[in-house]
Amino acid sequence: MYLKLALGNVRRSVKDYSVFFATLAFAACLLYSFSSAGDYLWAMDLSGEQRGLAESQQLNTVMSAFSVFVVVVFAFLMSYGFRFIVRRRTREFALYGLLGMDGRGVSAILCLEGALVGVAAWAVGVAVGVLASPAFMLLEAWVFGVGWRPAVIFSPDAFRWTLLCFAALVATACAASGRQVARAPLATLFVADKKPERLLAMGKPRLAWAQLALGVVLVGAVWAAVLLQPALFLVLLVPFGAMALVGTWLVARFLAWAVPRALQRRPQRYLRGLTCFTVRQTQATASSSSMAMAVVCVLIACAVCMVAAGLAFTVGVRGSGSPVSAELADSLAPVGFIGLLYGLSFLLAAMAVLALQQLAEAADGTRRYRVLADLGASRSLAAGSLRTQVALYFGVPLAGALLHDVVGLTIVAVLAEGIGAVFGTIVAATVGVTVAVMVFYYVVTCRGCARIVLAPWGRPTGARTSEGRR
Repeated sequence: MYLKLALGNVRRSVKDYSVFFATLAFAACLLYSFSSAGDYLWAMDLSGEQRGLAESQQLNTVMSAFSVFVVVVFAFLMSYGFRFIVRRRTREFALYGLLGMDGRGVSAILCLEGALVGVAAWAVGVAVGVLASPAFMLLEAWVFGVGWRPAVIFSPDAFRWTLLCFAALVATACAASGRQVARAPLATLFVADKKPERLLAMGKPRLAWAQLALGVVLVGAVWAAVLLQPALFLVLLVPFGAMALVGTWLVARFLAWAVPRALQRRPQRYLRGLTCFTVRQTQATASSSSMAMAVVCVLIACAVCMVAAGLAFTVGVRGSGSPVSAELADSLAPVGFIGLLYGLSFLLAAMAVLALQQLAEAADGTRRYRVLADLGASRSLAAGSLRTQVALYFGVPLAGALLHDVVGLTIVAVLAEGIGAVFGTIVAATVGVTVAVMVFYYVVTCRGCARIVLAPWGRPTGARTSEGRR
């Protein structure tokens, strides 16, 4: 019975699960592609020295170390995907309870749905990864400076590794979401989309300012290590990364508390248009949003530094005319490839987290937008409020990431010493592409959220007129 209900729910909620499916398939594709990097190398025309480098397991060792970070990032990404599904369907789960189903039954249905979508997404993601292997080989060939010929490569080891990691991630996310639904009272499930979150320990100004001070100290310590002791920073990269994440999170929490208070002290600005509604919308999910923005901020900052380092250690070394030997360029190629591949994946993962987080918040806010329509607010005002909210969640992490990168890129510049003016061009191109990707995801996310929350106003007037003419 549970399996039949799960299949029916997936078919009925295909629009909601399409976002979740795309997220999981994206994660599976990248996991497979990362794990296949070593096999892609052996399919190329490597020189004897390059083959010796590959046989030394240098690339595979470093790739395995970085795969831990990728698994953590994708675990966070999957948790947001499950959160999106759960928040969209809390009232449905409450109805199951009213009909007599216990919490374990509801949890089993949710886990079965997640497993069904997860298996399909894993199969599609791995298939896309195999078909896209020529593109990843092209990236490796470009970084290693070797000839490229298109070939579809299937890696059995990467297939098994992806299956194990993906199964573990999906199972963990399913279990956590199922436990959350099973333990929630029916009354809580019915009003889950109405109840705003609370910023913990932010009720008193002294506590808020204390959190800001601690966040500034943590971020300042990381920046000091980068500028004064870069070797120590590289050795203790994981602890310093955790410090940067916690410090950024504390600063984001303070801003989520302080900015609305500052606007409320200016009635002329706060009461203009739908400013008060926009502020209350952001405050409703400020607690979880601050962590999401901190994670996205750190991911983007790491992505910019890693991509810049990858380009500097490969293209820059070979094309700058510096006295660096070709042997050194070949030895730096694994680092360059890792920087490019993981930097791009971190950037795409950050965008996916932002998009899912905004879609989840849009799903939570549909009732509030419906009330706004009943009060007579125009569609243009509601759309403007929505665009402002999405721009806030995209703009703040980007600004924080670029601020981190002002310091972080200094260590990349030190490591890439000797490249000269080429490094400035590489940094400018990397930042420009990052901003362009952010703008693209912002537009796509705005359109997706608009389809969810602007339904009470119907279609725009222009769309209605053109459809009538047809």
